[in-house]
Amino acid sequence: MTWDMLENIDGWGWVGAVAIWLVTLLLSVVVGSWVVPWVLRQASGGDLPWARYQPPILPQALEPGDDGSGVPARGGAGDGGEPPSGTMNPEAVAILRGGAWLGLLERLAITGALLAGYPYGIAVVVAIKGLGRYAELRDQPIASERFVVGTLTSLIWSVAMGLLGLVAMNVFVL
Repeated sequence: MTWDMLENIDGWGWVGAVAIWLVTLLLSVVVGSWVVPWVLRQASGGDLPWARYQPPILPQALEPGDDGSGVPARGGAGDGGEPPSGTMNPEAVAILRGGAWLGLLERLAITGALLAGYPYGIAVVVAIKGLGRYAELRDQPIASERFVVGTLTSLIWSVAMGLLGLVAMNVFVL
């Protein structure tokens, strides 16, 4: 939708256009606040459920575990094993404090930019968000994984809602 199209709207068409804008923005922000955490929880398990990667166990890597089964014991974060990972890691959540508010504002800005006919606004929002978090993410691989998954989910959701709003505007108002 472009600003030139607004000249063709009169009377109750304006009410419909405003209603579609408000409903679209509300869906983008509120429902997106449920969708993004759900995806982050799903991503915390690692690979997709239908395509899980199982690393091969090499014979020289087998050492008798505590139970004598020959299966290597997996170390936790506190005993010298692999550091905790996943998008729901408390350390990642702590580093990216304020992420829920930033995601809310990101969805509002992206959906609003699409409804206003300014798709370049998406690049502006993503650039600002990435530059603003760069210093925190540079040395934190756990937090950067959460940032990327959350940002992409939020971006996809808000673009989908913006396009849905444009379709509704073209069908019901224009």
